[in-house]
Amino acid sequence: MPKNANSIQLTEEQIQYLTSIIQKGTIEVRVYKRAKILLLKSQGISNESIADKLDITVPTVRLCLQKFAEAGIQSALEDSTGRGRKAEIFDDAKAWVVNIACQKPTAFGLSAELWYPTSLTRYINSVAETEGYPRMATASVSSIRKILREAQLNPHKITYYCEKRDPDFDKKMHDVLVIYKQLELRFDENGIFVPFPEGETVIHTLSYDEKPGVQAIMTTSEDKAPVPCAEKTSTVKRDYEYKRLGTLSLLAAIDLLTGEAIPLVSETHKSSDFVTFLKILDEKYPKGDKIRIILDNHSAHTSKETQMYLNETSDRFEFVFTPTHGSWLNMVEGFFSKMTRQMLNGIRVPSKDVLKDRIYKYFDEINTVPVPYKWKYKMDAIHLEDEDVSQIVYEVVNAKAASLENQGKRAPIPTKRKCKEQNQDCHTES
Repeated sequence: MPKNANSIQLTEEQIQYLTSIIQKGTIEVRVYKRAKILLLKSQGISNESIADKLDITVPTVRLCLQKFAEAGIQSALEDSTGRGRKAEIFDDAKAWVVNIACQKPTAFGLSAELWYPTSLTRYINSVAETEGYPRMATASVSSIRKILREAQLNPHKITYYCEKRDPDFDKKMHDVLVIYKQLELRFDENGIFVPFPEGETVIHTLSYDEKPGVQAIMTTSEDKAPVPCAEKTSTVKRDYEYKRLGTLSLLAAIDLLTGEAIPLVSETHKSSDFVTFLKILDEKYPKGDKIRIILDNHSAHTSKETQMYLNETSDRFEFVFTPTHGSWLNMVEGFFSKMTRQMLNGIRVPSKDVLKDRIYKYFDEINTVPVPYKWKYKMDAIHLEDEDVSQIVYEVVNAKAASLENQGKRAPIPTKRKCKEQNQDCHTES
């Protein structure tokens, strides 16, 4: 095409196509301008006027018209394949970088736990030539970031998960959910508790856990109250300096029928503390009632001292153990989370005794308006007519709380089941 051609010939179909392109809501600027060049040139407008109108150079206009003359509209609108700088970092080098990123820095003799783009780039640069990837010796941080992005890797981040280490996790979870389902039926459609029928054994079901390491921290100067209508003093102001006074352990249970929270604050959370808590429950509930406790697999719950106490109070306590790494199944965990947010976060006290008093005071406040906790997860899959609740409690409880001479063996069959199933004379096994 001559440099000074005054116009080009476009068919009606081509004009409609180019017009539809420039009328699109979203279109690449370069495509838009090339379509305009062709339309304006078809109207006989000079190259200089087109360049001025579209704020581009005259050579750009000429190149577009030349590509149109040689290969048509699509060639004029689109860039030729293979344009741009040739790739210098090839797939094998990228795979090498990804392989390093998928390992910890400690595997390469470094001290860091995680790879950050800068530290990863520094290491890649230092070993690239030795490993046979000389181009990577000068790779920039942005190049490494791009490789990680393409591989969808974030080696500088940690996502936590809970490993299912218990081979019977699903079965034990099912057992706990059966207990929750049984509790659900103790409330009517309006959420009102339905008392146990006369003559039926009353069962008090509690969710129990320990919260060790509650820190007693003292400030070294008084907090300053917030000041209204002042941007810099709108919050409580506190000196950074503080003093650690030690820690306390909280042993607590929530009654899943009444919502009442029962605390015991101790210096430790040993077997003796757990037995003390069981004694508190024994005193709290009427004699003859069952106390069923949902709890985790802490060693104090099955220790020699605990077993001895349970053997002394036979037919009083029933334990339902959550699976290993399944503490989230225990509803008291939600209570601890609420307590941390409402009361423990940012707490400062002059002594451990004051911390202890404030914890007990929190429980008094909560218990003024107790709210029964309700479990919802997977409850629709539980059908009590297909379950033997007594068998669940027996398997999970007595096998853990067996007498010392039966430690490691199957627990003795409970008296009632022995009478019912084997039709023999009832007797009590120690």
